[in-house]
Amino acid sequence: MVKTLSSLFFLCFSFIVVWGQKSETLLTIDTTKISLDEFERIYKKNNSNLQNDNDKKSPKEYLELFINFKLKVIEAQSLKMDTSASFINELSSYRKELAAPYLTDINFEQELDRKMYDRMLQEVNASHILFMLDKNASPEKEKEVLQKALKVRQEILDGKDFNEASVEYSEDPSAKTNKGNLGYFSAFTMVAPFEDAAYTTPVGQVSKPVRSSFGYHLIKVHEKRKNRGEIKVAHIMKMFPRSGLTESVKKHLKSEIDSIYNLLENGAQFSELAKKLSDDKRSGQQEGEMPWFSAGRMLPAFSDPAFAIQNIGDYTKPVETPYGFHIIKKLDEKPIGSFEELQPEIEARIKKDPLRSTSSKKAFIEKLKKDYGYQENFGPIGSLKTGTKPENTSMVLFTIDDREFTFKSFFDYLEERNIKNSKYGDYLEEWTEYEITKLEDSRLEEKYPEFRYLMKEYHDGILLFNISEKKIWNFAAKDTTGLEKFYSDNPKKYSWEERFKGYIIQCNDQATREEAEKYFAAGMSDEEISDMISAEGKKITITKGAWEKGNNPVVDYYVWNGIEPEDFSTETTFIRGDKIPPEPKKLDEARGLYISDYQHYLEEEWIKSLKRKYKIKVNKKLLKKIQGV
Repeated sequence: MVKTLSSLFFLCFSFIVVWGQKSETLLTIDTTKISLDEFERIYKKNNSNLQNDNDKKSPKEYLELFINFKLKVIEAQSLKMDTSASFINELSSYRKELAAPYLTDINFEQELDRKMYDRMLQEVNASHILFMLDKNASPEKEKEVLQKALKVRQEILDGKDFNEASVEYSEDPSAKTNKGNLGYFSAFTMVAPFEDAAYTTPVGQVSKPVRSSFGYHLIKVHEKRKNRGEIKVAHIMKMFPRSGLTESVKKHLKSEIDSIYNLLENGAQFSELAKKLSDDKRSGQQEGEMPWFSAGRMLPAFSDPAFAIQNIGDYTKPVETPYGFHIIKKLDEKPIGSFEELQPEIEARIKKDPLRSTSSKKAFIEKLKKDYGYQENFGPIGSLKTGTKPENTSMVLFTIDDREFTFKSFFDYLEERNIKNSKYGDYLEEWTEYEITKLEDSRLEEKYPEFRYLMKEYHDGILLFNISEKKIWNFAAKDTTGLEKFYSDNPKKYSWEERFKGYIIQCNDQATREEAEKYFAAGMSDEEISDMISAEGKKITITKGAWEKGNNPVVDYYVWNGIEPEDFSTETTFIRGDKIPPEPKKLDEARGLYISDYQHYLEEEWIKSLKRKYKIKVNKKLLKKIQGV
């Protein structure tokens, strides 16, 4: 059971190119013509609903971005990247996923829309126990897992604590730490069968086993409350390492976040500290700002304290999540919109999830049969014995859309699926459904412009990713010679501020400290001192490094007269070393930043070369007709 936070690859490349629109040509790149309608659609889609109004661009400004995008896609096509097996397979996989909602008879009736809106107004706090089961499991395995779920449910009804049962039985890996509790969530957050059960199970009760694509779930509903809408926050984070989180490391990070909190309390700007000190570099570049989110879209450990902030501009004390320590500042809030405002979004989300449809596959097939003029003639097949074939395999069994499907078509279908020695009648309905659905699938681009646009979006998005990876991202990381030259041309782009360079020494008692200080005064190395004191059975930790102001609370205290850290004693902890003035960072010290800048440099040079290679012509009169967003 996964609650997603976030964002998909194609959000980075969400350009929709429209096929077959009859409108005037706005842009020509060599022989490729782009219509006014196509550009205007893309411009309005990508220039609307931006988090920051300052990011909005005029049509003229946006055209430059669009030309750069089109140049890369055209170049990828000229290199035949759209003919590779990997590209064809990837696009086919996306098409299958995108086509699924269109191959189901999904109802958009007012009643279903209203039902989902009512759910959006409410949040459910629930726990679950997962009994994993493949969606294509055999009937025997299905029965086995269901019986196990029923047995555990009875244990809970007989008095076993649900949390204990979750830790003992659940196959959701997170159950070992959260005891199955998923926190609060709202509509469209969970898979449909799970959500249906959570919203219909009374508070305090345990559902019957619920089947989803993950397996069977037992769900206990703890509470239901009014949805508090969405909030926008900024945060400053000290991140836990992915591995090797010891109590000592955790204590050190807690000391750092406490030091940052004290700076805020003494008047420091949240935005500046986020940019400078937060370990979440992505949000740090935006002054700590994060995207809008609802309570169910974040871990409870983060969302609960975030939503508890009363006033815009207020911030929390340091809070802990499984990923680190955070200080969270409230920037804005907005309630759930009205039904009329959200109905288009609700319908779109229902359409993407066939499991939420109230129509059956059979109803869908019957509708297609009517649309395509289906006629059948299954009589002749009834006289055939299992395993035999008629002399005339060209005899027609059914027609759709004036296409004839014969005995040969049917036997080919059985052979492809390795179906042998079975009653033919058992597979006639399955075969007709397959052929009718296949026909409808082949017509999706023709029947549904939205689907056509999406397919072109994925087509161009994959090409853009592949050629950018080849020409820019991978190349920059591997081109050590080019990177070194780029560094030598820009050696002072990234610099250290004033730093303390030396050692932080932590001893288990004052006597050990005095002994260590004596050895340092004698000019011994840190390795020699550590070995000598450890050999005497005493405890000492020597950390070597260079720290800027704000990087370490112990260094801040001794060097820059900072606040005394928590759980700190001057009798057992001291430093040795010197202040060093600001200096440029070496390539190895800022490799990630220089690689990023080198990638940007390579991209700019690449775009220049593409503009020299391809002739670009813009109809400026048409461009002026486009209304800004």
